[in-house]
Amino acid sequence: MHGGLREALPTWKRLLDLVVLTVTLPLTLPLALLIAACIKLKSPGPVIFRQERIGFHGRPFLLLKFRTMQVSADTAGHQAYLRQLQDSDAPMTKLDERGDARVIPCGRLLRASGLDELPQLLNVWRGEMSLVGPRPCLPYEYDGYTAHQKHRFDALPGLTGLWQVSGKNRTTFHQMIQLDIHYSRHKSLWLDLGIIVRTPWVLVSQVLTSRLAPRDSVLRPLEKVNP
Repeated sequence: MHGGLREALPTWKRLLDLVVLTVTLPLTLPLALLIAACIKLKSPGPVIFRQERIGFHGRPFLLLKFRTMQVSADTAGHQAYLRQLQDSDAPMTKLDERGDARVIPCGRLLRASGLDELPQLLNVWRGEMSLVGPRPCLPYEYDGYTAHQKHRFDALPGLTGLWQVSGKNRTTFHQMIQLDIHYSRHKSLWLDLGIIVRTPWVLVSQVLTSRLAPRDSVLRPLEKVNP
């Protein structure tokens, strides 16, 4: 962990992260190895996807994820879609919710269940993230934030958070910002524990919703971005 973070973050939060990581290791390690093997068999290319993200107080770090898209996947549409969400009151539905040709076999399930984010436990171990907190954003997202919106980075980024258990894809960008700022100002041990307990039920709901959703072409949501 960076020295400056130790002074800014409550001790209980770091201890909670380390205890949960240690207790769940016998489950998460075999699961991670199984997912890695599945990705390797289903799609050529690296198993782990590395991407620069913005975290605590606007500091960049290298986020780890299981790769769920083709190596040559184009991200231009994603950037345009995010800009549209930032400027509107539309729900923050993922581009791949109704199907996406860029997603590898088994990728849709990994993304819906949140299992693609399992490698971020290493980010938590290194102190770059916490189990609970606002999701880290991409640099071009951060550049579009107002000074007020950047207060969501007053908390260490997390794997799950208040926004994730409060509607997530049914909320707007501005609602997400307000939920994250609320968390950054009112974080506590009991709030973190409550969010952790609620997260599995939210993930189960996301998986069921993903499986029931029709697998239309990714061009449908993109048509709103590039009419």
